Amino acid sequence: MRPSQDELIRRGAARRGGRRRGFAAAVLAAALALTSACTSGGGDKPSSWQGGGESKPKAAATITEPQADAADVPASTGITFTTKDAQETSVELKDSAGKTVEGELAADGKSWLPDGALEYGEKYTATVTATGDDGKPATATSSFTTMAKPAQQIRVSSFLGDNQVVGVGMPLIIRFSRAIPEDYRDDVQRRMTVTAKPAQEGVWHWVSPTEVRYRPKTFWQANTTVSYRVQAGGLPLGDGWYGRSDLTVDVKIGPSFVMTVDNRTKRMTVTKDGKVIKTILVSLGKKTTPSSSGTMVVIEKLRKTVFDTMEELGPDEGYRTKIDFAQRLTWGGEFIHAAPWSEGQQGSVNVSHGCVNVSMADGAWLFTNTRIGDPITVKGTERQLQNGNGWTDWNLSWDEYVKGSALPYEPPAQPGDEASEEPSTEPTP
Repeated sequence: MRPSQDELIRRGAARRGGRRRGFAAAVLAAALALTSACTSGGGDKPSSWQGGGESKPKAAATITEPQADAADVPASTGITFTTKDAQETSVELKDSAGKTVEGELAADGKSWLPDGALEYGEKYTATVTATGDDGKPATATSSFTTMAKPAQQIRVSSFLGDNQVVGVGMPLIIRFSRAIPEDYRDDVQRRMTVTAKPAQEGVWHWVSPTEVRYRPKTFWQANTTVSYRVQAGGLPLGDGWYGRSDLTVDVKIGPSFVMTVDNRTKRMTVTKDGKVIKTILVSLGKKTTPSSSGTMVVIEKLRKTVFDTMEELGPDEGYRTKIDFAQRLTWGGEFIHAAPWSEGQQGSVNVSHGCVNVSMADGAWLFTNTRIGDPITVKGTERQLQNGNGWTDWNLSWDEYVKGSALPYEPPAQPGDEASEEPSTEPTP
């Protein structure tokens, strides 16, 4: 994952509250130009400057964290500093062998974050160099040693894998092997970056203590390339636990393939890239077992499977049936699938147990053309979709979705809006 700065769509904002936990608070947004400066800090010696009879450089800064000679520093640490009267600022971090660590400045001009977790038990030296409008550089340094490798580590995983092609409704799903305490989730979110080409506004949303998802404000644009990154390696996650490693994933969004089902007409309308390409007769759930109304996405595709409800419904109501072209929509068991036994009712009567029944031919056509993450909206049934019963991210309004973020959310500035001199840390449309 190598996010480009001009297409960044999600970086962390300022930490909530007064709690501090070292460098987990570093902001991830990239900056093209920053106002920073250089003097020593945290007990360091004064800025190195030898000018003889020349005047002292106007630029100044203080390295605030890690403090000079600090030990047991988390491997996720960044370099934090304050600045004054500097027009150009650079940060360099080297290990004990003199090897340079790659990283980037934050948009607020007050911190720098390495591209990945630092090595455990290693000594590093940070150097901040700043130049004011007088053209004179000043430098400050701070050396520190990272902590030993922790025994308690939390694994971070992605539902999607590299180079996977998914539908326009696919949320990005990150899972943790252990629950993340609520007051640490903002730190995690600051280390989560999503980059899309073309850029689109979006936000992270915690669905549980072990899972966080990301979706754009509207469906992904067709053929978007998406890269997302979680810099969790060495990150303190509460109760003596730390992130095990960083994670990067690159995926692609396919064509816009959207299905809409209207219970009133008993028909599915299929659009591809905004144009109607097919209308399909359907039979939905009967009144005693209605289909759910709401927006869902395809979770998994099964060419052949068996629906077995004998244990759930008992011998009188239960059934065990072979199914073709099944596409899961909910964890509760709602699918799009071929149902040759209901072809006579499709388009006129609802007879299913909550699924979207289509003919064998239409089931095969849909199965061939859909992808995981393609959205389907069902309208006008007797039951509303229960949020959490599947990937129901699109069943929430944008305002509701934003509330699931561990960081305050600010809409991106629009062209022509009055903007502050500092670059925005929010996504750009």
